[in-house]
Amino acid sequence: MSDEALDHTDLLNAFSALLAPMARLAVSQGLPFPAVEALLKRSFVDAARQALVEAGLPEHRLVSRISTSTGIYRREVSRLTQANPTEEAARPASRSLASEVLAQWLTDPQYRAASGGFSPLRRQGPAPSFESLARSVTQDVHPRSVLEELCRLGMAEVDGEEDSVRLLRASFVPRGDQAQMLSFLADNLGDHLSGAVHNVMGNQAPRQHFDQAVFADELSQESLEVVRTFVSGQWQRLLNEAVPLLEQRLADDQAAARRRDRRVRIGLYSYDDLMREHHDD
Repeated sequence: MSDEALDHTDLLNAFSALLAPMARLAVSQGLPFPAVEALLKRSFVDAARQALVEAGLPEHRLVSRISTSTGIYRREVSRLTQANPTEEAARPASRSLASEVLAQWLTDPQYRAASGGFSPLRRQGPAPSFESLARSVTQDVHPRSVLEELCRLGMAEVDGEEDSVRLLRASFVPRGDQAQMLSFLADNLGDHLSGAVHNVMGNQAPRQHFDQAVFADELSQESLEVVRTFVSGQWQRLLNEAVPLLEQRLADDQAAARRRDRRVRIGLYSYDDLMREHHDD
């Protein structure tokens, strides 16, 4: 990579491609924008602080320089740099309106059955109804919109015949396979992206991480099935050869009493979709 700085248009195009799937994930799970915005702001401040500290900037100048580097107001930078990271992590993230309504439904006794469970609510009318439940949380959004969002998220469903709303799930927290898949996403994509960013910033990095891919379009669905079988076979081969190699290196490093402070993640990925601007003949 040359010493010439990246054009911001190209950089923003790259960010758009990276953020689009994460935005789809957030919307699908009911994660509101303010919660993600807070994380992004914190990440910008942390990244700027690390870069400036590594450049040898004195502590007393950090807040002003971080504000200049990130475009975040100085007062907000000061708050974030002075906050205790443990306390920050313990604060609940901003919740969506749907989650606020769900929390009210779960905790307000008037919306629970005598047995302590959750009976269906009338869709409209005075309390206890879904309309009254939604309006107890906000007057700014119509109860119908809140209900549609809860249904979209799989939290509730409408019984058209009874004109009632039934609770399907009493938590926004991912469970089981979903929680594990989110963990895989964070670990695998996080390391892949870290390596790619490291490579792009090659003028500041002493070495490159391996990051290559093969691309093809104008394929049929039948051909994709062949490709998927091929990829599965390649993964099995990689797994069979990588695990013994890593185990041997672990044993050798331990026997030689080497400093063992490095980690590695080796992966293989594939993705297929319709071609962009594809039109059937």
